[in-house]
Amino acid sequence: MQEFFNSLFWTDYGLPGLIMVGQIGAMIGVVVFAVAYLTYAERKVLGAMQRRQGPMTVGPFGLLQPIADGVKLLSKETIIPSQANKPIFILAPIMLFTLALVAWAVIPVNYKWVIADINVGVLYLFAISSMGVYGIIMAGWASNSKYAFLGAMRSASQMVSYEVSMGLVIVTVLLCVGSLNLTDVVMADRPFWVQIMLLPMLVVFLVSILAETNRAPFDLPEGESELSGGFMVEYSAMTYALFFLGEYANMILMSAMTTILFLGGWLPPFGIEALAFVPGIIWFVLKICAVLFFFIWTRATFPRYRYDQLMRLGWKVFLPFSLLWVVVVAGVLLTFDALP
Repeated sequence: MQEFFNSLFWTDYGLPGLIMVGQIGAMIGVVVFAVAYLTYAERKVLGAMQRRQGPMTVGPFGLLQPIADGVKLLSKETIIPSQANKPIFILAPIMLFTLALVAWAVIPVNYKWVIADINVGVLYLFAISSMGVYGIIMAGWASNSKYAFLGAMRSASQMVSYEVSMGLVIVTVLLCVGSLNLTDVVMADRPFWVQIMLLPMLVVFLVSILAETNRAPFDLPEGESELSGGFMVEYSAMTYALFFLGEYANMILMSAMTTILFLGGWLPPFGIEALAFVPGIIWFVLKICAVLFFFIWTRATFPRYRYDQLMRLGWKVFLPFSLLWVVVVAGVLLTFDALP
């Protein structure tokens, strides 16, 4: 019996299991808070870009607007279509939101500030982000609506298409750092010429995460004039809110991945040692905010793509280019004997 309780409350690292639970709870709390206020920040930034104020009514400067939106969605009745598959209908948004939270287990927000410092962190992240497709397919199928199912098919094919190029982009980074551990990816020595060589992959990755998260200009499943709201068309109240929260949580997750793979994680920008007095977590948050601003700026700037343009960009431009760049990066590293 004693061994059972030890296994329940103590980890292999000698830390009490309750501390681990506390770390997980703190991480979830921070992510959920960030998701809530990302919606506020997006509406404010879009308002500024369109020369209007954005949320201003609830609280000072509209700061309580996310809380008001959450209370409104929680208080509404969840309507489930009579012909829908009820268990899967409810499970789909829960799965999508849960996956966006589970991925944070391996994200290091500072040196050794990580819940699970595993040696295959990159593979773990890629596996979790790939599973988001299942939640969308489940939602479209369980709704028992042709519009929802068509939206789910488009969204799933879009995500699968751009995951291929994302995978190849990550391979180029791994070739330069020589490790699948995310802390090692940040701490690896990257000369200036290596960063220049990875710059095209950063551009491909930024566009790919827009498609992966179904964000404008690739928000095709939500094309109102074509599919009346995509795979979420039958959802309401809290089930709809979970899809909404999952999308924004995935935006923050993809921004964190971009920061770790290309922007130096918690290290000062451009390796400027004079800025090292600022805590690493501050730099990490600022870099995530910069990538999130790119998400919002793109939404305010570009019109929605046609579906054939989206798929052509993924399969005929990004896939061949990223595959070629893997060969180029491997060749350069091998030629100059710079393999890690």
